[in-house]
Amino acid sequence: MKILCIGHAAYDITMPLDRFPIENTKNRVPELVECGGGPSSNGAYLLGKWGMDVHFAGIVGKDLYGERIKQEFDTIGVDTTYLEMSEEHETTSSFIIANKSIGSRTVLTYRPSDMKMTPVDLDFTPDIILFDGQEAELTRTYLERYPNAISIIDAGRPKSEIVELAKLSTYVVCSKEFAETVTGVSINYENQQTLIDLFLKMEQMFSGEIVVTLESKGCLYKENGQIKLMPTIKVKALDSTGAGDIFHGAFTYGIANRFPYEDVIKIATIAGGLSVTKIGGRYSVPSKEEMKEMFHDFR
Repeated sequence: MKILCIGHAAYDITMPLDRFPIENTKNRVPELVECGGGPSSNGAYLLGKWGMDVHFAGIVGKDLYGERIKQEFDTIGVDTTYLEMSEEHETTSSFIIANKSIGSRTVLTYRPSDMKMTPVDLDFTPDIILFDGQEAELTRTYLERYPNAISIIDAGRPKSEIVELAKLSTYVVCSKEFAETVTGVSINYENQQTLIDLFLKMEQMFSGEIVVTLESKGCLYKENGQIKLMPTIKVKALDSTGAGDIFHGAFTYGIANRFPYEDVIKIATIAGGLSVTKIGGRYSVPSKEEMKEMFHDFR
């Protein structure tokens, strides 16, 4: 299967610390982790690492960071024909503080507001399109041009253009923030009914299959008419950067390989869970060998 990943590409600079810094203090950083990042970009990286035929479409600057991102993709087998390297813009930069004591991350991202990919025609027909909404206009064009493609949205932020793209998607795989904002339902984990109400409201709003990622709580999905909660695996979290991106990439892998739906959810949950045990989004993508240790039917 040919997979197109389209959307946000950034260069991540992560500073792992034992605790979050106190405001108005100076802090010496003992370690620096640098790699490419971005939701669809990380999803493409995972799919390349796991041996899929994947193409990435997005925009970076024609600069050192952009070249590093392209090299990462080339090394892992991701087709970069549609990676635009702009002379007008610098590559989007994300500066990340990873609080290793609790596994959280705080991200500061700079991307010029006018940075947008130049429309381009594909020289192949994608079977699956994974997208995050960053290149909303071009993504909509591809969805309309390839109506038979399976479409998977990584719906993170509840922006209007992402909501509209979600309405066109085969699978709406969204964050808790997205689901709560668009439905107006707040999740209370001590009240199971709030999870059910949120999911049912999502089904009223979107025609595709719904999956709601709940970070350390796992994810909500529906199988055989039942709303279910897939718990995450128990690990010591160091850095949650890219965990959602890796979930989406692994979800796409499962769909592409026609795994039973519940196995798709399990694979994505395991991959996202394993990712938080390592520092840096790209470096957090588990190997297929690591996946097989956790899920014996993985292939």
